Amino acid sequence: MKIVVTEAAASWFKNDFNIDKNEKVKFYARIYGSSPVQENFALGFDKETDPNNEAVHTEVNGVSFYIEDEDVWFFDGHDLHVHYDKEEDELIFDYKK
Repeated sequence: MKIVVTEAAASWFKNDFNIDKNEKVKFYARIYGSSPVQENFALGFDKETDPNNEAVHTEVNGVSFYIEDEDVWFFDGHDLHVHYDKEEDELIFDYKK
């Protein structure tokens, strides 16, 4: 499994989500909601300064993104692709095998 983040999405996290040099973006499973890979669970993200057990990690334009061991099950063998739609001003999350 891997995390693929476009440069535009990394810029969104850096500028609009205000990620600073000591913070990383953690993707995790949230109870309630929906996703293409898990019924009754949605993808969440948050800022973290002290990650636990990073299972997957990537860095784009100086922004670090990761998923912890305990949340890998959510992705069900899919890679996470994160894009930014400038026209809609929103992030797009795709799950690809």
